[in-house]
Amino acid sequence: MTATNGRPAAGSDAGRGADWGTDKDKDTGRDDTVAAVVRQWRDVHPELDTGPMEVIGRINRCAALLQQAEDAPLRRAGLSRPEFDLLGALRRTGHELTPSELAKETFSSGAAVTKRLKQLTERGLVERRGDARDRRVAHLRLTDAGRDLVDGILPEQLAYETAVLSVLAPQGQGELAGLLAELLGRLEGRMGALRA
Repeated sequence: MTATNGRPAAGSDAGRGADWGTDKDKDTGRDDTVAAVVRQWRDVHPELDTGPMEVIGRINRCAALLQQAEDAPLRRAGLSRPEFDLLGALRRTGHELTPSELAKETFSSGAAVTKRLKQLTERGLVERRGDARDRRVAHLRLTDAGRDLVDGILPEQLAYETAVLSVLAPQGQGELAGLLAELLGRLEGRMGALRA
């Protein structure tokens, strides 16, 4: 657990070897934009525990930077990230999906999925088939052109991600993946419980 200002509590194992959350961000190599924001908040509200900002802020900042860079191959293909996510969901599941299933797979609203599917269908990347028993239901699948597009973009994205993560040793990558998996699993469980 942390004490105030994001510092590990005395005697806690949480701060050993990491020294994160101290005022010595520059000394520990933590001189990123989030460290500056945290220092500013500590000046304004020294009584508050800013430790969560150091984790959540960095996750959000990394996600924003990664998405900006990864969107370059998508822009060249004339796709937005949400459109590629829909195509990717259809490719990786390997079977037809309904619009509601696609919304769940891509964490999108039904209205957003409907709009994107219209554009992808008009481009000839997705095709829809009506349900024989319920005309209100559509089944969606990739066309050959859609599958070829996804398969062409994916290696470029993975190469970029490999290059980005190469600044971390393989062991560090594994540890980070494990910590993020634990956090994500807990958040998904909590959010699922709140929606129920």
